[in-house]
Amino acid sequence: MKLELLAPAQNKDCALCAINYGADAIYIGARNFGARVSASNSLEDIEDVVNYAHKFYVKVYCTVNTILNDHEILEAAELINQLYNIGVDGIIIQDMGLVELAINGKLKPIPLFASTQCNNVLPEKIKFLENIGFTRVILARELNINEITNICQKTNSEIETFIHGALCVSYSGQCYMSYSIGKRSANKGECAQPCRKKYTLTDKNGKIIAKDKYLLCLHDFNASEHIAELVNAGVSSFKIEGRLKDTDYIKNVVAYYRKKLDRLGEKTSSGIINFDFEPDVYKSFNRGFTNYFLDGKRKDIFNFNTPKSIGEKIGKIESIGQNFFVIKNHNLHAQDGLFFNDTGCLVNKIEGNKIFPNKMPDIKIGTIVYRNFNYEFNKTLKNSKTKRQIKTDLIIKNGKITITDEDLNQITIDILSDEQTQNQEKMKDTIIRQMNKTGNSDFIINTISIKDNNIPFLKISEINQLRNTLFEKLMQERLKNYKRKIQPKMQYAKYIEETVDFRTNIHNKFAKKFYEKCGSKVMEMSLESGLPVNEKPLMTTKHCLKYAFGMCKKPIDLFLTDEKNQRYKLKFDCKECKMSIYKD
Repeated sequence: MKLELLAPAQNKDCALCAINYGADAIYIGARNFGARVSASNSLEDIEDVVNYAHKFYVKVYCTVNTILNDHEILEAAELINQLYNIGVDGIIIQDMGLVELAINGKLKPIPLFASTQCNNVLPEKIKFLENIGFTRVILARELNINEITNICQKTNSEIETFIHGALCVSYSGQCYMSYSIGKRSANKGECAQPCRKKYTLTDKNGKIIAKDKYLLCLHDFNASEHIAELVNAGVSSFKIEGRLKDTDYIKNVVAYYRKKLDRLGEKTSSGIINFDFEPDVYKSFNRGFTNYFLDGKRKDIFNFNTPKSIGEKIGKIESIGQNFFVIKNHNLHAQDGLFFNDTGCLVNKIEGNKIFPNKMPDIKIGTIVYRNFNYEFNKTLKNSKTKRQIKTDLIIKNGKITITDEDLNQITIDILSDEQTQNQEKMKDTIIRQMNKTGNSDFIINTISIKDNNIPFLKISEINQLRNTLFEKLMQERLKNYKRKIQPKMQYAKYIEETVDFRTNIHNKFAKKFYEKCGSKVMEMSLESGLPVNEKPLMTTKHCLKYAFGMCKKPIDLFLTDEKNQRYKLKFDCKECKMSIYKD
């Protein structure tokens, strides 16, 4: 079974890094309309990424997954067509107005993927998306293995799931809290991350249940122990979140999951990757890890103490001196970063079990200490020279050299020389030695078979030129044989609801027309079009504060108050175990 590891790319450097460290595909924002406004890229940079990626049969997907107004959607359509022209393999979208344009022939035939922003939860919704022509659906992160299996069994579309990275506390596409606070819409890629802020939880009488805690902050997602189950469920693409992460993060996390997936199936791209370090996701940015709801259980999903990176657990404080503290059996180094109690320090020096920090923190015996910056590991990542290379086999016979790559692309060139060698065996040894000097090229020689007893004399420079010519022509052949998928004709299909409201995020006349053609009456346009936020759910989440504080069986009204003294009312759907947040 072929499995795709899909990695994020903030920019060209991150994209090239993800490719070299094992991604089968990368997703990257274009100049506009991606769900991370601070991670946009020029067409020129994306074309460079495409040209490099396709050498290894790695796919490039672009995010155009914000909601769009009547003017923006025409710009987005033009952008998508430009992305098709430079070789991009797929476009991740949220706005169904783009489907309307595709149906009417305004988009080139580039595959369209339904973003998780489309709120892809119900099997019926995923089937609808398949029926209108989406070649891939990206599932909501709140689903468990059984629900994912059920969806995979009921659709022929490719199914993509997240496996690692930060978690939005709300169902994606259903969070309007940032917009309600400061007009920065998550659906427009401008989220101000209110879920990483402090709140106080009270009852209707003002009794404080939790004060100044990060009550909407979740641990980061880590599905590494469930990859086999997701493969068996029918998932074909495994997505790492992180389009704002740097190259060191990309190297470590992509390498980690590349090793995981290689044990379970065949990668969809080409090339061998020999890592020069041992990846460990606990050594990169993380808020502590959770598998969220994958195993169907509701446990240890939130982190009320901090939205910052925790890192890896080191141990607890055994004793405290005037300018040091003691942790037994630690593996710390000078210049490591430590974290505890929502604060931290740097390590100046180590003497046995004594740790001398750059500043003496207010710390107590028994405090658990984490390392959220591993100086030695990060130095290893920065110095890593891992390079993806395409494995090739070379045969010399009857005065010709034939080279074949792992995807069975093949070219043959003649060996030309006016001189005959006096020592065939020495000539063969020289050819083998020089042909194996692939260095930092895109190719690596797997085997060399010489079935020719009449090899002419070749200078070392001539052998090197032969090698370079072989590689150049083979790469031309590979790129010529690279096949992009084509988007099937899109069409209307009956939508799963007869009426739709603001939660469908209809922001332009084309999306409105699309839903009407699919048999739904549009009751409201998007919240971002100017609707009042009062009486609207600003966030819907499976993270439930009533559950978190052990109050499931209590009939109780609960409220959140933020640091600016804005109060929010919480409503609970106990049957579905969901919570919604409303402006009070």
